[in-house]
Amino acid sequence: MVESFRNDEGKPRQRTVCTLGRLESGGDVDTLIASLQRARGIAPAASALDDLRFTDSRHAGDIWALSELWRTLGFDDLATSWRRSKTEIDVLTCLRLMVFNRLCDPGSKLGVLRWLQTVALPAGSGIVTEHQHLLRAMDVLDEHSDKLKLRLATLMRPLIDQDLSVVFYDLTTVAVTGQTDLQDDVRAYGLAKSGLIERQFMLSLVQTCEGLPIAHEVHPGNTAEAKTLLPMIRGLLVRYPLKRVVLIADRGLLSTANIEELDKLQAQLKKDGRDVAVEYILAVPAARYGDFADDLQKLHKGQDATQEWCGETKWSDSRLVVAHDPVAANRRTTARDNTMAELLKLGQQCSVKLDAQDESQRAGQKNKSKGRPMSDSGTKARFYHAVKDAHMAHLIKVDLKADLFSYSIDEDKKRYLELLDGKLLLVTNTNAPAAEVVQRYKSLADIERGFRVLKSDIEIGPVYHRLPQRIRAHALICFMALVLYRVMRMRLKAAKRSESPSTLLESLKRIHQQTVQSGDGKTLAGLTEITPAQKSLFTALDLTPPTPSDLAKPVL
Repeated sequence: MVESFRNDEGKPRQRTVCTLGRLESGGDVDTLIASLQRARGIAPAASALDDLRFTDSRHAGDIWALSELWRTLGFDDLATSWRRSKTEIDVLTCLRLMVFNRLCDPGSKLGVLRWLQTVALPAGSGIVTEHQHLLRAMDVLDEHSDKLKLRLATLMRPLIDQDLSVVFYDLTTVAVTGQTDLQDDVRAYGLAKSGLIERQFMLSLVQTCEGLPIAHEVHPGNTAEAKTLLPMIRGLLVRYPLKRVVLIADRGLLSTANIEELDKLQAQLKKDGRDVAVEYILAVPAARYGDFADDLQKLHKGQDATQEWCGETKWSDSRLVVAHDPVAANRRTTARDNTMAELLKLGQQCSVKLDAQDESQRAGQKNKSKGRPMSDSGTKARFYHAVKDAHMAHLIKVDLKADLFSYSIDEDKKRYLELLDGKLLLVTNTNAPAAEVVQRYKSLADIERGFRVLKSDIEIGPVYHRLPQRIRAHALICFMALVLYRVMRMRLKAAKRSESPSTLLESLKRIHQQTVQSGDGKTLAGLTEITPAQKSLFTALDLTPPTPSDLAKPVL
């Protein structure tokens, strides 16, 4: 509070009489005004912020990023695949939401409905209100799966090098539940990747060298791996106009029949007028290393076992490329020697006890050891089972026919296994140098990471669906989720960002749509402030951040 006055010279001036307090909301001035109103018996005026209630909060950033990525990839055009379907449900909306759910909060199809209550969808998005809508959509997806896969391949072609496409092929097993048997059931008992016999189905996957998955198939759980290769390659050539395919596959897919079929496929393509080169790099399974014993001896001769080296020789009408890794060789040899040392120590202890027991008997003394006396036959059986359980029966030979406990070491076999340690054998018909062939094969490890994403982040299994068509549709939904995941990874890598797609979505998930209601009954919706770090993630994905008007208004 100031007072105006004139000084001795007659000039106007101002001087502070007193300070009432700060003017901002809730400051000293508000307190003074409230006190004066009470003194006059006047009720204080209600503030617009009084009785403010936050009525709803939903995740918005992650679902917005996935929706924009879906839109920019043109995946809404997938609806043309089932255009002639007579279904009355919105299949595209169901597909989109089920795919997004696998990346944001994977769970059951019932879990999709619960998840929808926690997210803010983009404006104009369809909604799903019933569990049966999701299941019916899955039936439509499987019914039109061939058209859908062809349309998806068309949309993904700009992301793939059409002239030289190095593709990786591998399979994994996915656990399923249920004991009933159905016609054309894909659930079957087979050897799982865990090493146990489980009810499962098999999922094969093809991806490019950039890590982009481009094809998948579902096989019964007891299908031999080698039999899945040719159908997948034929389907790949139908969907993509590739000029050259370099197929890289892991152990278990190498067979003489597969190589012959690949050669026949190449001949058939030429006969049909398609200028497509079909090449392959196939790993030799360890069980078949014995077929190449002479070639390995020749290539290993004169090489320094303490250094990495690559060599090659002719095998049938293909090339056999051999790579040696001294670190892996030393690790494998050391592990084997340690296991053998423990078994030989056990064998020596048994021999000493049997000899001591025999000496006591000849001297007419009683057995001083506790328990039942040892016998040669019982000792042979126990030692043989110990050797067998350690997977060393091919090296430590227990003579089960001899009267006395005895065993020997197959030194020739031991030297041969040491020769194999650290070796990688690849069969190929490419003209690439041996070192490049090895490097390309080692890139196959990226497809294993894709399977880990499917099983951990996307949670493809265990599968609780019973009907074959829904199991196949579930695999398709998870495959499309993996496509979005890998496209995000490619864009983050191009932007030189270190975050994983999972970390990115978790960070964007913190962007919320908040709904508030004021004391006078007005309802407002808005977004939490987008931080510079979150804006940079949208920039890395080449996507636009959301605004409050971009999101559907919540129904309260």
